[in-house]
Amino acid sequence: MKINRNIAWAISFVNELAEGGVKYACISPGSRNTPLTWAFAHNKKIKKYVLIDERGSAFFAVGLANRTGTPVALVCTSGTASVEFYPAIVEAYLQRIPLIICTADRPPELRNTGTNQTINQDNIYKNHIRWFADAKLPDLTIKKITDLKNIAAKAVQVSCFTNRGPVHINFPFRKPFEPDSFTDEITPAIKSILNKTLFKKSSSEINYEKLNEKGLIQLAKKFLKLKKGLIIVGPENYGIEFNKKVHKISLLLGYPLMADGSSQLRYARQIIPSNLDSPNDLVCNYEAIFRSQEFVNEFTPEVIIHFGRTPTSRGIEDFYDKFSPIKIIVNADGDLFDPSRKGIVYKYSPAGFCGYLGKLLEKTSDLQRKDTWSEIFKKADMLLEKLKVQILSNSDALSEPGIVNEFLKAVPDNSIIMLSNSLTVRDFDFFASRCLKNLTIYHNRGASGIDGILSTALGIASLRKEPVFLITGDIAFYYDINALLIAKKYSITLTVILINNNGGGIFNSLPIARFRNFIEKYFITPHNLDFKKLTAAFHITYKFVKNPAMFRKLITRSPSENKTVIIEVKTDSQKSLTLRKKYWAESRSLLKNLVESHRPK
Repeated sequence: MKINRNIAWAISFVNELAEGGVKYACISPGSRNTPLTWAFAHNKKIKKYVLIDERGSAFFAVGLANRTGTPVALVCTSGTASVEFYPAIVEAYLQRIPLIICTADRPPELRNTGTNQTINQDNIYKNHIRWFADAKLPDLTIKKITDLKNIAAKAVQVSCFTNRGPVHINFPFRKPFEPDSFTDEITPAIKSILNKTLFKKSSSEINYEKLNEKGLIQLAKKFLKLKKGLIIVGPENYGIEFNKKVHKISLLLGYPLMADGSSQLRYARQIIPSNLDSPNDLVCNYEAIFRSQEFVNEFTPEVIIHFGRTPTSRGIEDFYDKFSPIKIIVNADGDLFDPSRKGIVYKYSPAGFCGYLGKLLEKTSDLQRKDTWSEIFKKADMLLEKLKVQILSNSDALSEPGIVNEFLKAVPDNSIIMLSNSLTVRDFDFFASRCLKNLTIYHNRGASGIDGILSTALGIASLRKEPVFLITGDIAFYYDINALLIAKKYSITLTVILINNNGGGIFNSLPIARFRNFIEKYFITPHNLDFKKLTAAFHITYKFVKNPAMFRKLITRSPSENKTVIIEVKTDSQKSLTLRKKYWAESRSLLKNLVESHRPK
């Protein structure tokens, strides 16, 4: 049988990926990756997205893999095309999102010879991947084909189970690449091994819920002795089981529950066991609490249980610089989400941890602690909520912090929200109130970059199930505007709330902002872009919002089927900054009075 060895090699690899559960591939066109492209194109188990720009393709894959929880294959040609993948790979690495990166390469003898479109791609992402393999030049022997299939199987195993995150396989190819350009004649035995899949379901997935039982018992005893505790839930995609169980241990221990604006806990109808009170343990306005020196000095926790990623809150970060409570960090991968480096990390499923801890606590007496510790936090949160509503609602125009709760009031139940970085995610963390709707929050808080935000949201929205919204700033939107081509090509249903303050208002909050001439020239550089015309070039629907009522009306409407819609809101960054400052100043005064009222007279 006559074959092209490059094509046969690539097909054998891709078939193995499909057998391992890979269902999606994002392919950027090129010559050197022709064998890989051909192989993916002819595999009916894998859905293909053909995306021109490698950077956008990689971020689209990040969104798709994050939404599905399955690895997405990325394919590109040789040279700088592979480098364009890197920002998204960094994000996937830090968020532990499974990607299988397949880069085509020139053969080894052409490296360092001045050959066109050739760079050193050997382990090019080495600082931000979980595993690397060189597939070597195609070699149609039983041993080499088996080695290649084992590489494919390990790529799935590592990216999904043993060390979740992106993995990289580099594929050097010599010409010719076309399937009708025959290079070899193979025997039936070789044909058989090429067509056979060797993948076996991984048995290496760790059941974290059975780990460290003795340690959990010791922790339960420690928590019962420590009356002053907090539970902080950082950015992460949690399931309903975790939501239920973390509320339970919060109520049993009497530790207030502080949910990051990028977590799911502020936006869910919780399921609480019938023998416990309603979930009034949730504290949303904790940023103001941690910014109050009087409050944290008076009510300093002895212990903090932390789930999820590093919190968005600046106040928490400042708190850890000054205080050193016992800090218990729990996540399934044992990652250190603690810039202060003061915490103890437990590699454990958050839901399993809370479930087991809840059972241990239920066996003790004094299950619910009715004391001033939890009550003071609840009272502070209630007063801050009233203050926030008073300040942010007292305007006929939409401000940047005010948009947050206007959006939450109008957004349909069971929606998905992607939050851009910079001011957007911070405003959600600082100002989002509790919302009794089931909302799922996504974010790129791994590296917290503003590149690839729109592409990531399109990857999340590509599955066309629940309504998906992206809230982004003008600079992040501009960075990734070529992703609108993806939206148009694949008719993806996505509603984009574009908050345009003409230059990135976050820099106004930096200490350097008092040097106005300097910051206006080098930080806040107005672009004066007409986003209506730019979106029209991509044939994307555009709406301009004039007032809060119109904004709520546009959000409430069901998103247009198979259509991306841009809703632009123009804001004044200086007025928004003034509102934020007013809230922080009045919250400090409010909390100071609250502390004084609780001191013995």
